[in-house]
Amino acid sequence: MSDVAIRVEHLSKQYRIGKKQERYYTLRDTIADAFTAPLRWVRSRRNGGSPNGGEEDTIWALKDVSFEVKHGEVVGIIGRNGAGKSTLLKILSRITEPTEGRVEIHGRVASLLEVGTGFHPELTGRENIYLNGAILGMSKAEIDRKFDEIVEFAEIEKFIDTPVKRYSSGMYVRLAFAVAAHLEPEILLVDEVLAVGDAAFQKKCLGKMGDVAKAGRTVLFVSHNMAAVQGLCERAVLLDQGRVELSGDPATVIAAYLSRSGEEYVDDLLSRSPRRGNGRMRIVDWCVFDAMYGEGNVVGCGNPCEFRLRYTSNPGGGDLPKVSVALVVKDALDRPLLSGATHFVNADFDRLPSSGSLRCCFDTFPLVPGVYYLYIWCSVNGEIADRIENAGSFRVAERDFFGTGRMPQATKHGFILLKHRWIRE
Repeated sequence: MSDVAIRVEHLSKQYRIGKKQERYYTLRDTIADAFTAPLRWVRSRRNGGSPNGGEEDTIWALKDVSFEVKHGEVVGIIGRNGAGKSTLLKILSRITEPTEGRVEIHGRVASLLEVGTGFHPELTGRENIYLNGAILGMSKAEIDRKFDEIVEFAEIEKFIDTPVKRYSSGMYVRLAFAVAAHLEPEILLVDEVLAVGDAAFQKKCLGKMGDVAKAGRTVLFVSHNMAAVQGLCERAVLLDQGRVELSGDPATVIAAYLSRSGEEYVDDLLSRSPRRGNGRMRIVDWCVFDAMYGEGNVVGCGNPCEFRLRYTSNPGGGDLPKVSVALVVKDALDRPLLSGATHFVNADFDRLPSSGSLRCCFDTFPLVPGVYYLYIWCSVNGEIADRIENAGSFRVAERDFFGTGRMPQATKHGFILLKHRWIRE
């Protein structure tokens, strides 16, 4: 028996978009259209267009995708929105057919692609558990054995005999994940549906997926949560515009993805989104100043530096009272590493002019070389005025911090650099 659970060969999926709504036709229009159709077809083929005179357009959601997943392997699929991740999982789940190529699947598949996938809204939670189990080819005795565990995991005992059409989206996804994970499929396909649940439930689901992986079952996991992908998966596949760009070690693939998508926004923050707040104060742009590298987005590890922020306020709003400002430096997996905040050091501003500049100064910048991301927050008079989750990225350049020519690696030794010494007694 082959050790390959999923084999994808030259897979492509084309969708038709942009078709205009047809107008009402009279009998005269229909007869005229019949006579002119051959001429339109010849003209469109000569011009390389569609026979309908350009009224239709197509996109390739996937184009010539090939890869294999072995039994017991946990593979993460990552990429930007529109890269083709969900389309791939829908084809593997047999929800849609490919335009070109072929897929081989060896094993029983359970998929969790959208909230309530495979549920019948008129049936109760109990009935849907048995329905999904039957679809997976399980006997009633097998489902009976797992039933209490599924209900306990989903935390919906009180509503198990209520039609699922009355469930909230959170209840839906709890039950859907519990069914998919506990009915022992040989292959589990999971899309980004876990974002529907609360933080505690997401953590619970990730733990269960880890258990599923340790049990030797095959998991294909689509997510924008890079920490989860790196923690759960043995391999990652990067999709970009419907094609496989890279496949391999998760840390390497994630770094390639983030370096490609992590644009270095150094100015024009007014156009950045998403951002929250009442808008009374807005961060306009920022940069890092390092005497060695000047003003820009590079700082040498261990060097003194300043994060310089420029702000503005609503026109005619006057001075800004009781201003608090903070910045947080995060790694590529969105984990906070260090921060600088006015309220930490009793430096909130009693009053600021309607526009100006602020500086957050570090005597020593303690991060190892790499690319980092900035989160900026400010409040005016106790209310959040501006909050930018990803205000851009900057680079920490390598420098001989210890004076020995040796530098720690973030993945092995941590992100923080500290001068230290060893003493023998």
